[in-house]
Amino acid sequence: MRGLTDMTMRVQVRQLDPELPLPAYARPADAGLDLYARTTATLRPGERGLVATGIAIALPEGYAAFVHPRSGLATRHGVTTLNGPGTVDAGYRGEILVNLINHDPQQAFTIERGDRIAQLVVQRVETIEWDPVDSLPDSVRGETGHGASGGFAGA
Repeated sequence: MRGLTDMTMRVQVRQLDPELPLPAYARPADAGLDLYARTTATLRPGERGLVATGIAIALPEGYAAFVHPRSGLATRHGVTTLNGPGTVDAGYRGEILVNLINHDPQQAFTIERGDRIAQLVVQRVETIEWDPVDSLPDSVRGETGHGASGGFAGA
């Protein structure tokens, strides 16, 4: 388990289900904390659903938490987050819910209470002000996008 360092930020957490563990890092250098399912739910092929995590948090202003999918669920079962990453704003105080979808074309998937269903990554976010201009400065990339750099056979 990680120890407190100069880079550690303390975040208030409300444990709505004290029988579930608090989100935790699986390994010392991991970026995401594992989120656990508060309830059991079955997703049929193509079905989506919100799964409660049993926690609510109070992030400081200037930060947001992002709910990312778990690669193992996606690889092994075709289950991932629908709006990944989902954004948890600093002002939100409700329970964190994970919007999961089952992309497997044939198999239903059951999430059991206590399963690790997603990862929570906390990041600093900047507040911006728009500066309307008639043109943007040149860059190496310019206006190319959506596959313009290739990388696939036949591209």
